[in-house]
Amino acid sequence: MTSLHMLTLMILAITFYSLPISSHDLHGQTILETYIIHVELPDDIDQISTADFRSNEYLETWYNSFLPTTATASSNEASPRIVYSYRNVFKGFAAKLSAEDVKEMEKKPGFVLARKQKMLSLSTTHTPNFLGLNLQQNSGFWRQSNYGREIIIGVVDTGIVPDHPSFDDEGMPPPPAKWKGRCDFNSSVCNNKLIGARYFHDGNGSPLDEIGHGTHTASTAAGNYVRGANVLGNANGTAVGIAPLAHLAMYKVCTPDGCSESDIIAAMDAAIEDGVDILSISLVGGEDQFYANSVLIGSYSAMQKGIFVSCSAGNDGPFESSLSNEAPWVMTVGASTIDRNIRATAVLGNKQEFHGESLYQPKDFPPALHPLFYPAGMNQSDLDSRYCNAASLNKTEVEGKMVVCHVGGDLTGIEKGQNIKDLDGVGMILINPEEDGYTTFADAHVLPATLLSYADGLKVMAYINSTKSPVAAISFKGTVIGHNHAPMVASFSSRGPSRASPGILKPDIIGPGVNILAGWNESIENNTKSKLNFNVISGTSMSCPHLSGVAALLKSAHPKWSPAAIKSAIMTTADLVNLAKNPIEDERHLPASIFAVGSGHVNPSRANNPGLIYDIKPTDYVPYLCGLMNYTDKEVGLLTQSKVDCAKESSIPEAQLNYPSFSIIFGSPVQRYTRTVTNVGEAKSTYNVKVVAPKGVKVAVVPHTLNFSKVNQKLIYEVIFTRLEAAAEGIVSQGSLYWHSAKYSVRSPIIAIVNGN
Repeated sequence: MTSLHMLTLMILAITFYSLPISSHDLHGQTILETYIIHVELPDDIDQISTADFRSNEYLETWYNSFLPTTATASSNEASPRIVYSYRNVFKGFAAKLSAEDVKEMEKKPGFVLARKQKMLSLSTTHTPNFLGLNLQQNSGFWRQSNYGREIIIGVVDTGIVPDHPSFDDEGMPPPPAKWKGRCDFNSSVCNNKLIGARYFHDGNGSPLDEIGHGTHTASTAAGNYVRGANVLGNANGTAVGIAPLAHLAMYKVCTPDGCSESDIIAAMDAAIEDGVDILSISLVGGEDQFYANSVLIGSYSAMQKGIFVSCSAGNDGPFESSLSNEAPWVMTVGASTIDRNIRATAVLGNKQEFHGESLYQPKDFPPALHPLFYPAGMNQSDLDSRYCNAASLNKTEVEGKMVVCHVGGDLTGIEKGQNIKDLDGVGMILINPEEDGYTTFADAHVLPATLLSYADGLKVMAYINSTKSPVAAISFKGTVIGHNHAPMVASFSSRGPSRASPGILKPDIIGPGVNILAGWNESIENNTKSKLNFNVISGTSMSCPHLSGVAALLKSAHPKWSPAAIKSAIMTTADLVNLAKNPIEDERHLPASIFAVGSGHVNPSRANNPGLIYDIKPTDYVPYLCGLMNYTDKEVGLLTQSKVDCAKESSIPEAQLNYPSFSIIFGSPVQRYTRTVTNVGEAKSTYNVKVVAPKGVKVAVVPHTLNFSKVNQKLIYEVIFTRLEAAAEGIVSQGSLYWHSAKYSVRSPIIAIVNGN
């Protein structure tokens, strides 16, 4: 993936790293590092009263017994000590320890696992309308779902700006009685919208957002109505979150230095205890294996308690197998475009015009043609010049000219523009790299600029090479609604197949994640002080809270639905076409792969009434986990927080999990799987099957018809997948299985991978 703009790049990089390995510093002093420790409870736990077991004091005593004997009596920061005690996510704690401390700890009864913590990274005025939630009408799904009333969304992120108007509590009911959280701001700051705010970071004593990311994601999910929201005068309108009457609780785990694993676990542990209904986690990184990934371990515990977890898929696209947060008990969300452009059109001397984007749209910039300068000239292999690094530019060549730069290198587009502005250049035309294709970003540039697609950039380069005196202008068009390629999969949106569990199709869904306007921690306008601060940024960090908001609406409308039922409703009703009624495209304007779109693009109104759902009980995941290749009993137990003997479990193949999609990997030529569907539509209804078989595969369904006589009735069907002899090895093909009734159409996507016999 290439850089977005400076702020987006800072918060969306997909990296994680371990803390230093050496156990001593240069002076021979012991170095204490943060370890995540998993333990089992004592063997005599049955003899302990429920009240004692539930008490924090009991757990603290048990956890402290694992530390060196000198540690518990010491208050020295340089001594081994517990940082966090966990009780909901898993039984264990985070502690500052040396490598020698851990070796001693491993000998103690009840010890399970210790590993160094990792650092994870962070992965609106129009999107509700784009998703069919009409701002102008008190009707439809928004009204049916009570706008998310009574639902609590916990956001694990960078903190929040509490006095931002998106978090005003006008029209908000008080929090539900089950809420047990707290506000780490002073007591007058939180309100009926922002009902909780906590921080989890040594030395940072406030949930205040220093970055903007948490304010953006929280206001996207459940911000209140703010009229006149805009950025630099663009995208003007009423900003509102997807679930405007839902409550928000912020759990700050990230600073400009990153997001520590121990803090993330502590935040999820607290959120479960506090009583949230939805967890929105726009964080990526960590291990592929579920049992070693703290976000996924925490999400499993949340799911067991009925909490829906929405996670960003990651920003490592458009490359295959680049996903994060792949577990089937979370909703893995990819990113798509919306139909709004902040348009800046490049006009060439040969009359060609190419539409790009820029947030900075100066009204006094003349439409006159200017000399067009390309720093790399005929030598496009000169990367410093292509990327407009300062050392490659000089005032004589740049002054008074429109400069062409390529996206890439170490500089953001804004920084490239600053280099040009410093040399008195008049403007900049940025060109996407091939991997970004038609995905363009509206950035707050420092001079007149536009970002063009890769295809249009090739035409600009051809024009430059066709004349000795190229000229160009930029015409600013403002906010334009109705781009018919939307929704399109964003170039950066991570793709499947899943590395951790190839038998589960991921991502699950795509949602708005490009050029999203939402709340911000400060004004992006120079020398402007205002509480009406918004920004436009991009990433799967932005698509994740859209789905968190949709889940809140569904939970409000259907309070008895499980997390799996909510996810099923979203997946089986997803859209497959764009505004032009063509199949959803990727960044190349080609039909998008199923590994890019998953089930399709979220359609909240249809998800409210799906007809049938594929439900999964928490216990159903145990045979699935036991069936994963090379998972030991101990590793499965790390997720389930219980002792598991997989030899006694009826372990199942991945594709047998009652998931709303099918991912079939052919080793054997015939594979059979069952699914159980629950009727949540009309009591008396008949569904007939329709199959669009993947190429090279025969698909048979038994029975062909499902006859329901009551609501919540469950019926089972079997699907037989047969590899046709003509199917070549290595082929990947996709299809669909539909259950149609007079009122409903329930779709499950199919991906088939032929590995050979």
